[in-house]
Amino acid sequence: MLLTLAALAVAAALAGHRLVPDAGGVAVLLDSGLPWLGLLLPVLAVVALVTRARRGLLALVAPVLVWTVMFGTAFLPGAASGPGDLSVITQNLYAGNPDPRRTLAELADRGADLVAVQEMANRSAATALDEAYPHHVVVGTVGLWSRHPIRDHRPLDLGLGWPRALRARVATPGGDVVVLVAHLGSARPGATTDRDRSLAGLAEAVRAEGPRLLVLGDLNTASTDRRMGSLTDALRDAQREAGTGLGFTWPAAFPVTRPDHVLFRGLTAVDADVVRTDGSDHRAATARFALRGPTS
Repeated sequence: MLLTLAALAVAAALAGHRLVPDAGGVAVLLDSGLPWLGLLLPVLAVVALVTRARRGLLALVAPVLVWTVMFGTAFLPGAASGPGDLSVITQNLYAGNPDPRRTLAELADRGADLVAVQEMANRSAATALDEAYPHHVVVGTVGLWSRHPIRDHRPLDLGLGWPRALRARVATPGGDVVVLVAHLGSARPGATTDRDRSLAGLAEAVRAEGPRLLVLGDLNTASTDRRMGSLTDALRDAQREAGTGLGFTWPAAFPVTRPDHVLFRGLTAVDADVVRTDGSDHRAATARFALRGPTS
């Protein structure tokens, strides 16, 4: 009986996590750790087999199916493929990075067309990017480096009282693409006010933009967070569309969640991945897009 209840509880937590009240910061923890509930399933299965609990074993079918529908398809190869016309990488540099110059040089060496950086405490550390990219814009601690001309740019107000985001219009060979680079407020159990306010500001900015848009940055919001829908209702997720795996980026040593995102519309994602760089506590998120042909 207890095994059956445990199996059904896991299924309910997976399928109905958005209905769980956010009391004491439970919602952030549950939403961010949602994929990891799958680790309970083999444990429950072993217990059911050892104790010969047939009903408990049958009850496990429900959470296994729910988890597979929610996360299992992420481990299949991305549907789209091809060379792509525009490559991007986004990296939270980490304010406590012992050698930010080295990290930024690694980003430059990767050769993406667009490089988005957040939490850049020392502007002078970006020498390698300045030398490799003819166009760039920096606002506060966020920046964008581009191989293609930046037609215009401006700070983006996310309601935090200090600059944490920018908007740039990039003239790519396939036409203009608006790029938003953002570092949203921090989110911790019981303390998500700044994150929620800045997320709402970013969602408002996304709604005001045209059909061709990229959003790059550390959004301090897991891909499974209930509040992420304010963005993914209007944008698509490159990792989900063209990557393999769940794309966890934080913490860098052993990632357990994905606060770093490449979101888009009006383009076709052909590849997405996560790469580790030295010095940062986040891994970098990468993606490639086709600018011509069918749009997503």
